[in-house]
Amino acid sequence: PRTHLVFLKTHKTGGSSVVNLLHRFGEARGLRFALPHRYQFGYPATFRAERVKGYQPGGPPFDIICHHMRFNLTEVQKVMPNDSFYFSIVRDPATLGESAFAYYRAVAPAFRRAPSLAAFLASPGRFYEAGARGNHYARNLQWFDFGLPSSLGAKEVAAALAELEQVFALVLLAEHFDESLVLLREALCWPEEAMAAFAHNGRLSGSAPRLSPTQAARLRAWNNLDWALYAHLNRSFWRRAEAFGATRLQQEVARLRQHRHALARRCLRGGGPLPARAIADGRLRPFQPPGRAEILGYALRAGLPPAERERCARLATPELQYKDILDRWQFGAGGN
Repeated sequence: PRTHLVFLKTHKTGGSSVVNLLHRFGEARGLRFALPHRYQFGYPATFRAERVKGYQPGGPPFDIICHHMRFNLTEVQKVMPNDSFYFSIVRDPATLGESAFAYYRAVAPAFRRAPSLAAFLASPGRFYEAGARGNHYARNLQWFDFGLPSSLGAKEVAAALAELEQVFALVLLAEHFDESLVLLREALCWPEEAMAAFAHNGRLSGSAPRLSPTQAARLRAWNNLDWALYAHLNRSFWRRAEAFGATRLQQEVARLRQHRHALARRCLRGGGPLPARAIADGRLRPFQPPGRAEILGYALRAGLPPAERERCARLATPELQYKDILDRWQFGAGGN
C-alpha cells in the first residue's frame, strides 16, 4: 500500500469525505501527518513549508498532507517524500458555484452584495471586484486552489493543464465519487475496506435550489478557467476508467456501496446523516458556516460495543475534530 500521499483538498468538491478516509488509514497505521497549526495552511495565501506544524528544514518528511491549502509544488516537496502520490478532486463549476454561493455568502463580498444567486448571475460584474479579500471564493475557485495564475491566454491555459497532469497522478470527480474511490484504491494498492467512507460536509436535503440550464451555463461561463480545468480532467478520468474496465468498475462500485450501507446501518442512528442540531455529541457535530447552508453530520447508534463504537466514531468524526485528534496524537495535549 502506498503511504506517502499528497491530497490537494479543493473547496466544495467532496474533499472532506476523502480526508476522513485518509485520516483513518493514517491513524490506523501510525503514519505522520503534515498538519496545519490551526485548520488550514495559511489559506488563501500560497502554501509554504513552514506552515506545517513541526516542520524543520532537513528534518524527516511526513507521510500524508491533506488539509486545505493553495497549492505550491516547490514548497510541498520540502515537506513530502519524493515518491509521494499526488491526487485531488474537482467538480462541475455549475454545481460548485451554487454551493460556494450558499457556503461562503458571509465571507465573499461579491456574494454578500448580491440579493440572490439569480441576481448575481444576471450581472456578476456588478458585484465582483477582482482581488477583494474573500472574492477568490466567487470565481474560478478550483483554479485558485491549484495555485494557477488567473491571467492566462488560451495556449497558456492548455500548457498549465498539461503541467498539472504531470504532477497529479489522479484527479477524482465529485459527481462520480464512488468510481473515483475505486480508481484511487487501485492506484494506492489499498484494501477495499479502507475506501468505505460516509459523506462529510453535505448540506441539508432540499436546501440547494435546482439550477436551471441557463444558470448552469452562466456559472460555467463565469468560472471559465474552472470549466476548462474540469473538462480537461473529466476526459482524463474517463480514459483511466476505460483502461480499468467498465464491468469491473461497476462491480467494485457496487461492493463499495454495499459495504458503506452496511456500516451506516450498523453505526448510525437513523442510518444516515442528521442536522447538526440533532447531534448531542460535540465531538461529532460538524462546523456550521456563517452563511445560510446547514451542514449535516452523524450520531452513533446506542448500545454499540466499545471497540465497534470507536470504529464507528472515526467514520463519523468531522474533519476539524479529527484533525485535533491527530494533533494530540502527534504532539501531545499542549504540543507546538
